[in-house]
Amino acid sequence: MIVSALLTSVGINTALCVLFLTLYSVLRKQPSNYEVYLPRLLVEGISKRRSHFNLERLIPSPGWVAKAWNLSEEELYSIAGLDGLVFMRIITFSVKIFTFAGVIGIFVLLPVNCWGNQLQDFDGSNFTNSSLDVFTISNVNSGSNWLWVHFCAVYVVTGFICLLLFYEYKHISSRRISYFYSSKPQPHQFTVLVNSIPASSSSISDSVDSFFKELYPSAYLSHVVVRRTNKIQSLLNDANNMYKRVAQLRPDPTKRKIRHGALSRLFGKRSNHIERYEKKLEEIEENLRLKQSEASLAGEARAAFVFFRTRFAAEAAFHMQQSINPTQWITELAPEPRDVYWPFFSESFIRRWIYKLVVVLVSVVFTTLFLVPVVFVQGLTNLSQLKALLPFLTSLLTIKFVSQIITGYLPSLILQLFLLMVPPAMEFLSTIQGYISRSEIERSATTKVLWFTIWNVFFATAFSGSILSMMSIILDPKVIPGKLAVVVPAQASFFITYVVTSGWTSVSSELFRVLPYILNLVTRLFTTPDDEFELPYMPYHKDIPRVLFFGLLGITYFFQAPLILPFVLAYFCLAYIIYKNQFINVYAPRYETAGKFWPTVHNSMIFSLVLMHIIAIGFFALKKLSLASTMTLPLPVLTLLFNEYCRKRFLPIFVGYSAESLIKKDREDLNDPTMSEFYNNLIDAYKDPALVPVQYSSNTDSLSNPLISSA
Repeated sequence: MIVSALLTSVGINTALCVLFLTLYSVLRKQPSNYEVYLPRLLVEGISKRRSHFNLERLIPSPGWVAKAWNLSEEELYSIAGLDGLVFMRIITFSVKIFTFAGVIGIFVLLPVNCWGNQLQDFDGSNFTNSSLDVFTISNVNSGSNWLWVHFCAVYVVTGFICLLLFYEYKHISSRRISYFYSSKPQPHQFTVLVNSIPASSSSISDSVDSFFKELYPSAYLSHVVVRRTNKIQSLLNDANNMYKRVAQLRPDPTKRKIRHGALSRLFGKRSNHIERYEKKLEEIEENLRLKQSEASLAGEARAAFVFFRTRFAAEAAFHMQQSINPTQWITELAPEPRDVYWPFFSESFIRRWIYKLVVVLVSVVFTTLFLVPVVFVQGLTNLSQLKALLPFLTSLLTIKFVSQIITGYLPSLILQLFLLMVPPAMEFLSTIQGYISRSEIERSATTKVLWFTIWNVFFATAFSGSILSMMSIILDPKVIPGKLAVVVPAQASFFITYVVTSGWTSVSSELFRVLPYILNLVTRLFTTPDDEFELPYMPYHKDIPRVLFFGLLGITYFFQAPLILPFVLAYFCLAYIIYKNQFINVYAPRYETAGKFWPTVHNSMIFSLVLMHIIAIGFFALKKLSLASTMTLPLPVLTLLFNEYCRKRFLPIFVGYSAESLIKKDREDLNDPTMSEFYNNLIDAYKDPALVPVQYSSNTDSLSNPLISSA
């Protein structure tokens, strides 16, 4: 009976379709878009011809499931790095939480909820048409002693989650330290980025050299001044596009040449086009070399990478204020050379501060305007509002199947389509915020997307998308628990549908990767065989907020609507297998932050717990069990104290390494004979790719040679 009612509320066709796609995804040996997998196979030395059709790949087989399941943590670490390992720890952490909470919710809280009779309008004879509210805490009678079961469950689950959070924070911190000890000397460990270099009569390079030689006479090694290369980058793009056009027009030498009549005239016209494009390409190259020469001589920005002889000196330069004026000589740890985001270097303190302020304002406006599609989606969930808004659909909405699809499946689908634009938008805003590495941009975008989703999907949906009601509650904090206790349980059926339509389908589509496959087919029409194929990387700013949001739904609805827990647990179980497979066969590490995403995960879990406590306080008061409401008050306080302890105990490890660890590694380097060569190559590690000499045309005279040397 429970399953029947659930399928009716969610939409039986939706649930069956998603279940079929999920099972088919699990049984497939590999996704059909084998072109996406080909780069990883080539890197591993496995070569397969694309032209051959392989029927075996289309036959359902559970072999890849066993391979992903048996992948150990150390093997995953060697494939995906510490960031990939941390991402999978988020999923295993969530599986543990919702397995424990699911046992309590389904076998303890759900029977208690069904036992109540608060909802007098429940029709047992027509069970499938009844609301899911009968399975929520709303059905427990006001003042009933059975509410103490929910009170105890909130305390038990909170303690369990905090215990797991402490263990995970400790484990990932130890893995981060072990990663540092086991790593070979890396350029970013000896380098800091200096911004806001003050103007002086001498050049920027001379100012940096004299300043750091005076402050760090024995530890300072050298420096590289950042150049302004925005115009050069645009010329590089023009040259690359022109070269592709020429390469596409050139005939394939492997094919037999046949030229007769009209065909010869066609080839003649093509030759004329090739000659014209080659001339344009040579002009672009000459202009490019001139711009590179100008940038190397007079295109200095007020920023520089400064190199030190020891890790300890670089870390000290990062933590200490370099100048009496705190807005000058601002230092930050340099990212990995492959992680540097070259297109944006803002050397002015004021300019960077203004950019950050503008990004915050734009993010707030974007988040506010997104309430418009949320209001539209909420209108679809209410048949009476939909009939009043679109009266011509009244006859169509009387059909049971159509009304189930429109009110159950369609709102979540439309909301998901609107949410697809959020991660790229937040990533773009983070790029202009002043971050100098891709990892910082993605971590900033991850935080923005997470809070955007919580505000616009959770709170806006709960309050039916009314910004006035949301702002009135924020301005009057005393009514927050009571309001949340009323509106959040009422949206239980919507969020169960959201987990199915958004969660299950998103993780299944991650396995199929249909959109990247189509994009790959389209881009192949405009590329040449000589073009380098960029390996796909894990989009953490898209997937981490999604995983954390489903964790928030499971935690907040744990004691209110425990029926959501099996769906959330199924999502994380699918994600555990599928993402492991993706790390094995698809994604390659783009950078390595050594687990810096975990503090964001920890803060999100703490927020979810506190939100659950606030709702519990309001609900127990609403149910006229004031003693339980009062006894729940210490719970958010204890949770925040636990968070403060973790912040003091573990967070500094993710900001920088201790002096003990740095000095220990520096002492090991004293006996390393390769350090002198490492110091010599350190300067070239942070060379702007836009200043590297390039040559596309076949002209080899003196004008085609680079005006600047690779040194």
